Amino acid sequence: MLKGKNAIITGGTAGIGKGLAIEFVKNGASVVIVGTNETRAKEVCEECNGAKIYPEQKVTTCLLDVSNTSQVKDSFDKILKEFGSIDILINNAGIVRDNLLMKIKEEDFDKVINVNLKSVHNTSQALVRSMMRQRKGKIINITSVVGLMGNAGQTNYAASKAGIIGFTKSLAKEVSKRGINVNCIAPGYIQTPMTDALPDTVHNSILEGIPLNRMGSTKDIANAALFLASDNSDYITGQTLIVDGGMVM
Repeated sequence: MLKGKNAIITGGTAGIGKGLAIEFVKNGASVVIVGTNETRAKEVCEECNGAKIYPEQKVTTCLLDVSNTSQVKDSFDKILKEFGSIDILINNAGIVRDNLLMKIKEEDFDKVINVNLKSVHNTSQALVRSMMRQRKGKIINITSVVGLMGNAGQTNYAASKAGIIGFTKSLAKEVSKRGINVNCIAPGYIQTPMTDALPDTVHNSILEGIPLNRMGSTKDIANAALFLASDNSDYITGQTLIVDGGMVM
């Protein structure tokens, strides 16, 4: 689906991001894995290199803080020089600092907004001119069902994820005439090491709220991203694709 395409995936060293990187490589894309953990980045890069289907595919890593505007600009300029063009940007980097509003610390609110939301601004701004010049590009922002329905103890996280949806719709209107599609994916509960650590009682209560009666997999998200990154979605922009087993209807 993605032969000859070059993609950048932020938060690409674990969980959903790792799943995205592997599936994109399996579908022919060259991938830049962006993260902050060097050990995990090398491990994902090695796994992706083993999944390549064309000899010309590249897999590289880029260690940077996506909430830092100057770091993103400098790093993305170097990536553009190396790859020539970037066809796909997936903004997946994200953190949580959960707490009730009355207890949340200012630094925890700011950190979540900066990593989850400001990073989307930084990376999109760093690439949008080059995509406009090539008159084609796909930007896919990973939001969350929490940004649609809210969740107690996650005012900062919900605000950041709802902000991503508004950002996506606005940018889609700015760049659609240049052939650039901007969309969101809103995952529900996805099975990762973090959810595996949940107590059985919490796990069972979560399943009760999912009509399909299972947590999603990273491949469920990757399959949605593959569609939005491919030419099959050229007439879709400004949308939020919910991948949650039916939690939000």
